[in-house]
Amino acid sequence: MPQTKETKKKSTSGAKKTKASESKKMEETPLHEFFLDGLKDMYYAENALVEALKKMEKEATSKELKKAFKDHRSQTEKHYSTLEKVFKSLGEEPEEKKCKAMDGLIKEAEEIIKDTDAGTMTRDAALIIAAQKVEHYEIASYGGLAQLAKTMEHTKAKELLGQILEEEKQTDMLLTEIAENAINNEAEEEE
Repeated sequence: MPQTKETKKKSTSGAKKTKASESKKMEETPLHEFFLDGLKDMYYAENALVEALKKMEKEATSKELKKAFKDHRSQTEKHYSTLEKVFKSLGEEPEEKKCKAMDGLIKEAEEIIKDTDAGTMTRDAALIIAAQKVEHYEIASYGGLAQLAKTMEHTKAKELLGQILEEEKQTDMLLTEIAENAINNEAEEEE
C-alpha cells in the first residue's frame, strides 16, 4: 500500500521518537556511564598536565624542547576547553575525576627531573620519554573515547575527541623528531 504524505509524516515522527527513546536509553547504559567517567578522567588529566608542562619547560635544556613544552601546554589548555564542549554536547556539566594514571605519569616526570643533572641533554632525552608516555596515554584514551562516541552516535563529541586525538598524535611525532634530530645524539656524547 503506497504511503500518503500523512502516513509518511507519522512514520517519520515515529522514527524520530524511537531515535529519541534510543538516545535516552543509551544515556542510562553502563557504557554511557563508563564513557562519561573517561571524559571526567581526561578533563582532570588535561588540567593536571598544564602545571606539569610548565615544570618540564622550565627544566628542559634545549630551546627547541622548551618551545615544544610551551606549545604543548597551550594546546593542553585548548583541549581542556574542548572537553567542556564535549560535555555540553552531551547535555552534561564538565566535571573532573581524579586520574590516577596521569598523576602517576606526572610523578614519574618529576622523578626524572630529580634523577638527572640540570642543563644536560640526558635530562632532555628523559623528559621527552616522559612526555611521550603522557602522549601515548592520551592517544589511547582519546582514541577509545572517540570510538565510544561514534558507537553511541554522539556525533559532535566524536568529532571533538577526534580533533584532540589527532593533535596528540602530532605532538608525539614532534617529540620523536626533536629526540632523533639532536637531543639523543648529544646526550650520548655527555660524560
